[in-house]
Amino acid sequence: MIALTLAEVAEAVGGTLHNADPATVVTGSVEHDSRKVAAGGLYVAIVGERVDGHDFAGQALAAGAVAVLATRQLDVPTVLVDDVQTALGQLARAVVRRSDAEVVALTGSAGKTSTKDLIAQLLARRGETVFPPGSMNNEIGHPMTALRVEPSTKHLVMEMGARHKGDIAYLAEITPPTVGVVLNIGTAHVGEFGSKAGIAEAKGELVEALTSDGIAILNADDPLVRAMASRTKARVLYFGESPGADVRATGVRLDDAGRPQFTLTTPAGSAPVRLRLYGEHHVSNALAAAAVAVALGMSVDDTAAALGEAEALSRWRMEVVERADGVTVVNDAYNANPESMRAALRALVSMGGRGPERRRTFAVLGEMRELGEDSLTEHDAIGRLAVRLDVTRLVAVGGRDAACMELGARNEGSWGEESVLVSDADAAVELLRGQLRPGDVVLVKASRSVGLERVAEALLADGAAK
Repeated sequence: MIALTLAEVAEAVGGTLHNADPATVVTGSVEHDSRKVAAGGLYVAIVGERVDGHDFAGQALAAGAVAVLATRQLDVPTVLVDDVQTALGQLARAVVRRSDAEVVALTGSAGKTSTKDLIAQLLARRGETVFPPGSMNNEIGHPMTALRVEPSTKHLVMEMGARHKGDIAYLAEITPPTVGVVLNIGTAHVGEFGSKAGIAEAKGELVEALTSDGIAILNADDPLVRAMASRTKARVLYFGESPGADVRATGVRLDDAGRPQFTLTTPAGSAPVRLRLYGEHHVSNALAAAAVAVALGMSVDDTAAALGEAEALSRWRMEVVERADGVTVVNDAYNANPESMRAALRALVSMGGRGPERRRTFAVLGEMRELGEDSLTEHDAIGRLAVRLDVTRLVAVGGRDAACMELGARNEGSWGEESVLVSDADAAVELLRGQLRPGDVVLVKASRSVGLERVAEALLADGAAK
């Protein structure tokens, strides 16, 4: 974090000091886990459902913290506030305002984390870049990431999630964006927003937060995103495969492993790209990242080269590992919605290949949550798509929605034994252990709360033991 005195911290958050020297300087990181506190840091006492952070204030001071951000008086140096979460956002805002970092923020229904990782890897070529690990995109993770900014930071890349209207507007107040990227509008959280139009209304808060000096980067292939151009004062740059996109892909194809190749075309020229990531859906993610890089001054050749070297940084997102016996496990179990499910199934089939050398493909799919009244329809459609794509076997895991997915497969293709419903992850693992053979490709995907990553981890552990 940019160094601040405790007096400056208190002023930024509207708090008061207790048992604290105003001249003491916070030189370390800001942490809400007392086990991660280091010398010179600031400990944030968050009250959770099971744990009250105030109870660990003493441990944080013993570990080197100079003070605690808290809502009640403690026997240690304390910055007292009415609400710690609000104060955390205020402190992050103050730190970002003291920095010269360009803030790149992105949102969308699918692909946020993968695209954030791509953008960060591209911009790292231009200078020090701070970005969140995984999906720290809410009212706690967002400011915690922003507080990692240092005087030397050139870029701050932020992922913004939303479960309610106003969430993205709030996050944008903490880190006012220079560049705002909207990837797509799908059905993730449609149960919360009521419709795709409602989701678009919430996601568009990002481009509304841009000033006239900013840049809005919008998906030309998504009508709901393209329409957001009317909601921003910023300059608009379009990405996509549409002919009118400013940054577009042509000649898209997949190699034998399911990794995309294409020609990146921009107003400044073209260059070939070969991604290390798996699945055609990463073309759109790569184009969004390329649009950011080009908008901020990277050459087309440097952008294409950086895309070709970029890797998947976050866990359980199309994480591909081949076992010693030749079984390939694709762990995409971090989260799922209908759009990402369809993309993952197409990637699975691409990895399986075609013709006489085609590999058997297993889709181990759990339930997609928060789809509201569309849930049964969407699960049925995913089961039917698995049949149309000619997946070798669908293993649906879970309760009512998973049963609907498996029934959709049966109704589409009368699969019989080619589709099966199991109750939980353990049952899925047991089934697969009896059926997998060298050369098979296994996709594991579900909403995060289902915890289906346990299937992938068990299969990989089996492979390591052989």
